[in-house]
Amino acid sequence: MSQYQSIDSDVLRTFVAIAEHGGFTRAGEVVNRTQSAVSMQMKRLEEDIIQRQLFERDGRQVRLTAEGQVLLGYARRILKLHGEVFNTLRMPHMVGVVRIGTPDDYAMRFLPGILSSFAQAYPLVQVEVHCESSRQLMQRQDLDLTIITREPGNEIGQLLRRERAVWVQAQGFCPHEHNPLPLAMFNCDCYCRTWACNALDAIEKEYRIAYTSASTAAIMAVVSAGLAVTAQLQSLITSDLQIIGEAEGLPPLPTASIMLLRNRTTQSEMTDCLAEYIIEGFRS
Repeated sequence: MSQYQSIDSDVLRTFVAIAEHGGFTRAGEVVNRTQSAVSMQMKRLEEDIIQRQLFERDGRQVRLTAEGQVLLGYARRILKLHGEVFNTLRMPHMVGVVRIGTPDDYAMRFLPGILSSFAQAYPLVQVEVHCESSRQLMQRQDLDLTIITREPGNEIGQLLRRERAVWVQAQGFCPHEHNPLPLAMFNCDCYCRTWACNALDAIEKEYRIAYTSASTAAIMAVVSAGLAVTAQLQSLITSDLQIIGEAEGLPPLPTASIMLLRNRTTQSEMTDCLAEYIIEGFRS
């Protein structure tokens, strides 16, 4: 038999909440305990179980000691495994494959956090991600969940969020110095490309499609290098790039609706569960 005391998972959950929220009061709200109950838990953890100082207290602010940082890593891993055990044993039917279709810009921006949270809760579900343009994805019948871009007033499915399309350039790039204006765009099955070209045609501004790719990373690399301007949804723009518009002689662009489609022929509790994670991830 082990000579060490065990640590209750509720105590670890409280400890992690303190570390993440910086104080006993806020942690108590998260774990639904009073501040005094949280303090008693941590006093016992420090003095009786770990026998090390875990916190440095400065008024209402609480910081972890070096020993506290070590325990935090273990606590998160233990709680993750604890959750996996219960999910696996209580929901053995949550095993299988879910196929998601999405443009790759959404895959880069939104899916990492969504899939990370989903994997922690349902570790036995395999997720396949298929990246194609919205128009291509709408033709497929083999996907369980599909994320697409649509124009306002032409939505289908469930609205995830609305995003303004914007013109983007590298810092220091001067559009008025380039005639025709060089553009970096997705291949032709792209709403942003269609909107950008239509908007430029409407004001009779000369442009040329200088670079094309099916990859968001490739397009952003070209723009970051100061070789072209692109049109993308606003939430996808990184801090090293500059949003431009009418001041630079460029027309306004439409607002996009990001929609979620469900395949009713393959709908299951598993796909519905992942759909809820997607909805929450896009709205956060």
